[in-house]
Amino acid sequence: MTSRLVLMGPPGAGKGTQAVRLAEHLGVPAISTGDIFRANVAERTELGQQAQRYMDAGEYVPDEVTNAMVADRLAAADAAAGFLLDGYPRTEAQVGELDRMLAEAGVELDTVVELTAETDELVKRLLGRAAEQGRSDDTESVIRRRLEVYSEQTAALVDVYESRGLLVRVDGLGTVDDVAARLLDALS
Repeated sequence: MTSRLVLMGPPGAGKGTQAVRLAEHLGVPAISTGDIFRANVAERTELGQQAQRYMDAGEYVPDEVTNAMVADRLAAADAAAGFLLDGYPRTEAQVGELDRMLAEAGVELDTVVELTAETDELVKRLLGRAAEQGRSDDTESVIRRRLEVYSEQTAALVDVYESRGLLVRVDGLGTVDDVAARLLDALS
């Protein structure tokens, strides 16, 4: 089974839930850029302080900072035998940077999994989550725009990984257990 993976998918497709389960099954760390950001900010690392300045200003953290955080995390001992990246790469430039990091370490990605789901079903899921969590700013139009932005940003990445023969698509709809079973089947 593969041990160096990227998990992609639109908001609401269940990436976070599936990343944790799959990483546990594979015995590798689930590495989320959100978690990396929070850890660096909490530990007040130099990179965390740089990221915090951008986040406090309501701006995107530049690729240089994000890439450096990911490189540090992939260099950690627990990622030596493999990892599951969730939320990275998000741009073609980050794909190139990840390629460089892995080449430097003498390893390659094994698989890129794209969790797929029909837009209307994702909107329904995200509206339900927003209601449960009291997120009044997550309106249908905002959610649909987030899904459009995701699609615009990741279409090129999907093409890159598909052209390399690394892409596997898995239906992200259904119960958590059903999706997990499809993921494992796709990777075996």
